[in-house]
Amino acid sequence: MSAQPVEARTTGRRTPRTASVLSAMMVDVAPLTDPRHPMLGRDRELALLADLLGLAGEPRSRCVLLAGDAGVGKTRLLRELAASTTGAGWRTLVGHCLDFGDSALPYLPFSELFGRLVLDSPEAAARLTEAHPALSHLQPGRRLISGAAAGSGDSGDNLDRSDLFEAIHGALDELSAEQPVLVVIEDVHWADRSTRDLLSFLFARPFRGRVSVLASYRSDDLHRRHPLRAAVAQWVRVPGVHRVQLDPLADVDVRRLVQALLPGPLSEGDLQGIVRRAEGNAFFAEELVSAAQGSQGPDGPDGPEGSRGDGLPEDLADLLLVRLDRLDDGAREVVRAAACSGRRVSHALIAAVVGHPDDELERSLRTAVEQNVLVQVGVDSYAFRHALLAEAVYDDLLPGERVRLHAAYAEALRTRRVDGTAAELARHARLAHDPVTAVRASVEAGDEAMGVGGPEEAAAHYEAALELAADPRLATDLDQVELAVKAAEALVASGHPERAVQLVRAQLAHPSATGPARRARLLMSLATATMTLDNAGDPLALTSEALTLVPDEPSATRARVLSLHARAQLWHGHDEDAAQQAMEALGLAQKLDLPSVVADVTTTLAGIDDRAGDAETAQRVLHEVIERAHRDGDVHAELRSRYLLASLRHERGDLAAARDAYHQGYLVARDSGRPWAPYGFEARLMEAFVAYETGDWDAALELTVVGGQSPPPLAEALLLGARVRVCVGRGDPASPRLLAQLRPLWTLDGLVGISGAAAEIDLYGAAADVPAVLASFDRAVEVVGVPWSEAFQARIRLTALVLGHLADVASTAPHADRAVLLERVPDLMAGVERVMQRVHRRKRPFGPEGVAWLERTHAEHLRLRWLADDAPPEEADLVAAWQRTVAAFEEMGQPHETARSQVRLAAVLRATGRTSEARALTDAARRVATALGAQPLLALLGRGGEPSRPRETRTDATLTARETEILGLVAQGRSNGEIARQLFISTKTVSVHVSNILAKLGAAGRTEAAAIARRDGLLPS
Repeated sequence: MSAQPVEARTTGRRTPRTASVLSAMMVDVAPLTDPRHPMLGRDRELALLADLLGLAGEPRSRCVLLAGDAGVGKTRLLRELAASTTGAGWRTLVGHCLDFGDSALPYLPFSELFGRLVLDSPEAAARLTEAHPALSHLQPGRRLISGAAAGSGDSGDNLDRSDLFEAIHGALDELSAEQPVLVVIEDVHWADRSTRDLLSFLFARPFRGRVSVLASYRSDDLHRRHPLRAAVAQWVRVPGVHRVQLDPLADVDVRRLVQALLPGPLSEGDLQGIVRRAEGNAFFAEELVSAAQGSQGPDGPDGPEGSRGDGLPEDLADLLLVRLDRLDDGAREVVRAAACSGRRVSHALIAAVVGHPDDELERSLRTAVEQNVLVQVGVDSYAFRHALLAEAVYDDLLPGERVRLHAAYAEALRTRRVDGTAAELARHARLAHDPVTAVRASVEAGDEAMGVGGPEEAAAHYEAALELAADPRLATDLDQVELAVKAAEALVASGHPERAVQLVRAQLAHPSATGPARRARLLMSLATATMTLDNAGDPLALTSEALTLVPDEPSATRARVLSLHARAQLWHGHDEDAAQQAMEALGLAQKLDLPSVVADVTTTLAGIDDRAGDAETAQRVLHEVIERAHRDGDVHAELRSRYLLASLRHERGDLAAARDAYHQGYLVARDSGRPWAPYGFEARLMEAFVAYETGDWDAALELTVVGGQSPPPLAEALLLGARVRVCVGRGDPASPRLLAQLRPLWTLDGLVGISGAAAEIDLYGAAADVPAVLASFDRAVEVVGVPWSEAFQARIRLTALVLGHLADVASTAPHADRAVLLERVPDLMAGVERVMQRVHRRKRPFGPEGVAWLERTHAEHLRLRWLADDAPPEEADLVAAWQRTVAAFEEMGQPHETARSQVRLAAVLRATGRTSEARALTDAARRVATALGAQPLLALLGRGGEPSRPRETRTDATLTARETEILGLVAQGRSNGEIARQLFISTKTVSVHVSNILAKLGAAGRTEAAAIARRDGLLPS
């Protein structure tokens, strides 16, 4: 819709003075061009404009002013509106105002508007010009330097502007006799005086026909002395004129925009960063996405040339800095100083930093506010109109200037001349190269953040202090071991245990770690972080060493080491040793009145009771710990005990109670500001898994949503793994993309690998892609086996899934190919046997879920042998195996797996002639699949429970479809029994069909029938 590129026009990038006015006036109208992406988040505003202008009925307002900041999406909205009006049979006329500074051309948008009319509807334009000769003065050709009227000096050709106004008004009225007319004038903030006066005339003078006028302008360009400001104030008082303010996009719509522009994998942190910085501005979001794409290139994290290291593109920064050109020197100095504070600064703080006299400072601030660079916030503060403007101004500072300003801020805060936070002081001192002040303030800021439930922020402050304190030239009495322990605790609480491990390991190698007590503290911290990870090392070795460094006499340190050592023993499955260490720790903690240690040890003992088979005692003790920890405000103890209680219920198959306990743990973590802390995040994750298992798939998806949150990488990967299970179960088209995004993350945690592999096996299995199914299984065993063991229990579930898909393929594979499918079966079953042996060694029997999947594995193995005719089992044994499987999943309350098992059982029952029983099972499975939205399962049910087969391309008129299908299997050399198992019908039924086929073909036997079929083209291709 403009002579300028959309980006330039939307953000204030000035059109070069040398730009051709003719090009501006003759540009192709843009409303009907296809945008790069659908319009997002503006449905309400589009409906409002359509209603005001009367697209579907009587108009409520013939004239509309559309206001909004640069880049907020005015032009995009007008494109959609123009497309709607054109589709509704309106004629849309568009004109643009351009920024030519002092060389403005009067009535430029109307010259463009009527110039387009000459090109698009020459007959109508000629008729209007004949009726209104004054319109000829607006024709683009007459306004060029080479035009006939240019420079002629003939004053007799001068036109009274009232005649021009009347001509334009009359022409629009006449056009509306043919069809309704919408006049769109864009960027009126650049309009010349004549154009503004003409708009005033059109707004005030009613039209006889259906003519509506819409003018857009940038509200952030209307400073106090802007000529349009007074005009707008007058226009809105005119009856029939309505102003619409286009506000920034909601964050959810910016997210959708970013994902549309950058459909590839983008971490939630990066996505949230773009959304936060864009602040609802569509153009800024597009520019930041471009910068993000560039930063992923070979130039490294700072991005390629043309993008600043912080991700703010230079072109965008230059556009933003144009606003500073309007300021005088004093105001510019104040704005540059304010940028060092960030987005917002108090009046007292900026006054202390710049040191200007009050009257001079107030004049400068007023200028910055009037020019819409700063806005007043509350009664005592100022903020940049947009966060990216603050970034651009800050980046534009010279290095020395930046250091000087930060030093002034630090001095004002350090001397208490102005109130501020330790975090503010730490930042300014660090950037002012004052490490002593920065270290002290960073530690204080970290302590404050931990005190209010902000472990993520606390970790950042502690890590900054450690980095500064590592300089040997820095003279400070800081206890680096104490600080490292604090930092590790904050990192673990914020969901970054892997960073805690790295930090503590580095500190153990530091000279400050000398001395048994100090080393023991670091080892305890490292063990705590290690126990939350799969592949970070052996916590038992760490606690064992720590125990040797602590004196035997009673002390709080020894009690804590013993408690942690007991947890490490339990982590390794050394239940007896764990109980011994825990009892010693409990006695010591009670004697020294250490309630947090008592809670931790008691929780460990409850876990030992459960493993010994005393679940009732374990749950009673855990309830007591939860109540006591909640009363004492011990968040960590409450989270751990709640999670263990939920896990006990989960393992015993009480899914409803387990889900409730997981949910309560998640709420405690969330409300305490530790949503990613150990046991708190795991409670959320496991609640999602239980919701999936129990068939509440919508809730499972809701729990995995991380939009607007800041998940650590591991947490984000685990939640994606939970989400993709639902997506594959529903046949979501996004599943392949999500699985590709998840696959590189399998190594982060064994559970990520298991979730990804299970989903991949089902996805590839549905497509009968056996190599991909086996590759997913093999990679899962390889990846999960590193942190856990190759004999991990979930291997049984994965094996069952693989066997099921192998059986599906075997049912339709030629006889020669079935041997290939069976090659992996011995290895698969041997893996299951190794898992069983490991379970027996650990003396921990399977829970209900493990039993169900073990039954499923045996049933799928029998089905594979039956369909592949590989020592096929007795049909009664096969039916019994699937009946046990269905019963096990029904008892667990897992509807999806119950339904999948029912479909398998129904197919076997049909093959044995028990069709009524089979029908009841498929009806039940169909109800579940419909409720879940499980499209792959519904598709399987639609095929009668049989896997997908090649489509028949031809059947002979003398053979039925079933006879043709059986004939094809006969030609492959299948026996009647094999055909019956594959088609899930009885052997007797197959025999009848074969007899009919031989009779119809006049064949003496099966071999001759196959030969006739090939000769006559009767077989499916």
